[in-house]
Amino acid sequence: MKNLFLSVVVLIQVGTSFSQDIEGGPVNVPVNGIVDGVFIQEHIPTKRMIPYEFVREADVIWSRRVWESIDLREKINHPLYFPFDSYEASGWVKNSSRWSLWTVLKTNILNGELTVFSPYNPLAYMVTDGDQLKYPIEPETGKNYFTDSLYRNTLFSYMGALGAEQTQAISNSLGEDSTVIIDGITTYIYPPRDTTWLVSKDIIQYRIKEDWFFDKERSVLDVRIIAIAPVVYAKDDQGQITGMKELFWLYFPHCRFVLNNYFVYNESNDAQWMSFDDLFWKRRFTCSIYKESNVFDRKVETYKTGVDALYEAEKIKEEIRTIEHDVWSF
Repeated sequence: MKNLFLSVVVLIQVGTSFSQDIEGGPVNVPVNGIVDGVFIQEHIPTKRMIPYEFVREADVIWSRRVWESIDLREKINHPLYFPFDSYEASGWVKNSSRWSLWTVLKTNILNGELTVFSPYNPLAYMVTDGDQLKYPIEPETGKNYFTDSLYRNTLFSYMGALGAEQTQAISNSLGEDSTVIIDGITTYIYPPRDTTWLVSKDIIQYRIKEDWFFDKERSVLDVRIIAIAPVVYAKDDQGQITGMKELFWLYFPHCRFVLNNYFVYNESNDAQWMSFDDLFWKRRFTCSIYKESNVFDRKVETYKTGVDALYEAEKIKEEIRTIEHDVWSF
């Protein structure tokens, strides 16, 4: 009985310390002294990231760069999509036990842990080469999202949307339209435009840029994700869907430090939840190639459409598999 009492005391003390020291996503220690479960789920929130194996240029005898899209509407990709977050009167409401990939990325972008890269050239809007990670969006030195208004507004343009401009001017105490004189010109004062943050349900795809390569030193065909980008529907002024657009790009090796400590739901076993980094490492998702490195620098959709584009994507995958197979054929 004494040993049981000591065990309970130790569990409560550990839970109290753990809840105070943990940084990152939700854990099953909602308040000090309370453990929501049989044990404290501390493995994922506290585990260290497994570094990539060092690869020498001389050991890479073959490589191929591909761009792939992860469709969140497919069932196997739902752990990246759910659970949803929302904005209520009380603020940003997130799930209490686990977060979607968008919630994790957005939280750490706002906290300054991740750097956003613009998907297009700021000097030539139609040039979409942001996957090369050439156009970082960063605050002034010594400032962050909460102290740099210019950076905050710029970042919001990539992660949110502005509502329609107000047509009714603000009324003053006399019931008249408020005005202000700027450079001798009288201008009406209108209410600020409504702002809407993008939430999990708005993200329909993630696009990834990755390199497949054969390392002769380890004798393995390996893959490294270089960058990742969330994708939403592009809409016109009437709200009609006109296509898809990339919000921004993130450098994936930096994302790994963040994704390593957030839970991903496991449909088969609640005691064996993995991290988002584990999910990408083990490739527990399905995706379709929409571009490969080629002399024309063109996407599959420019020369194949519909089902033919899917067949072309599978053909590229099969070519990569064949490379590994041929290495071991004598």
